[in-house]
Amino acid sequence: MKQKLLGFFILFLITFSEAQTTRYIYETTVNPDSINLVSTMVERTFLDVKGDQSVFISENKLIKDSLFASFKPEEKEARKKGEKDFSKPVNKKHFEPTYFDYFITKSIPEQKVYYYDKVGEKQIYYKEDRPVKWKITNESETQNGYQAQKALASFGGRIWTAWFTKEISVSDGPYKFSGLPGLIVKLEDDKGDYKFDLVKKITIKNSFQEPIRPDAKESTRVDFHSDRAALELEFMKNRKSIAESNGAGMQNFGGSGRHGGGMGRMNNGMGGMQGGGHRGAGSGMRGDGMDGRNNNFSMQSTGNINVPSDMGNQNPIELK
Repeated sequence: MKQKLLGFFILFLITFSEAQTTRYIYETTVNPDSINLVSTMVERTFLDVKGDQSVFISENKLIKDSLFASFKPEEKEARKKGEKDFSKPVNKKHFEPTYFDYFITKSIPEQKVYYYDKVGEKQIYYKEDRPVKWKITNESETQNGYQAQKALASFGGRIWTAWFTKEISVSDGPYKFSGLPGLIVKLEDDKGDYKFDLVKKITIKNSFQEPIRPDAKESTRVDFHSDRAALELEFMKNRKSIAESNGAGMQNFGGSGRHGGGMGRMNNGMGGMQGGGHRGAGSGMRGDGMDGRNNNFSMQSTGNINVPSDMGNQNPIELK
């Protein structure tokens, strides 16, 4: 009996430890305009490591996604039951835009990197086909509280300097960067446009997880821009068709009377706002190096969430 209890206790500990996620929090500084050097912005990005897998995501995206998810009936019910936990990022009705409106997953041992984005509810992703080739130097010093060693790499049209520590035996880092014999605690590019500084390490119960959907669009890095633009065009056409259909229905419903006609016109106007929540093609602020797009959401029409509409990405993280 004692052996059974001991075995159960060990199994419980293993299960519990496997459920834990270590979150490395980076203070991330971005210069959105390489010409105007005083326009830097700061946001927090997370590297969630669980076993041999990791997810890179910004805090602002995490907040936005959790808030928008809360509007779905199944998510509302799950939240009531306490089934969802994003380490309680922030409970607020206003959130800031992000330079990282996507997430990146890595299989750490195999150094496989996947980039995920969405158009409406349609998921699109690709596998990174350019491994980061590091040149490790003999230079070492203390960085962000850790004894670190310097490494250099050319990636995405920029020269990157990384400081990694062997004190944390995780071969990973922010964005798409990994492959060093330790965790990257500081990372910056040669132009001074992007800088990641590790500021905190915490343990959380559940990290952000979004499985690949059955209808997800698999793309390639080379074709990603055009594939995403095609999805955006399809999404906008579908939204317009639904809005026109709803508007026509409300006009017919309200056309028989004076007050009804006014209601029909009002709802027709609202129909254009109900279809919001997409990222407009060919605009806006992105940090993925693919293209620039606005993050224009029309959730303001609900009166529940205030969403900034434009941050203009003139300086992507990947220049080529």
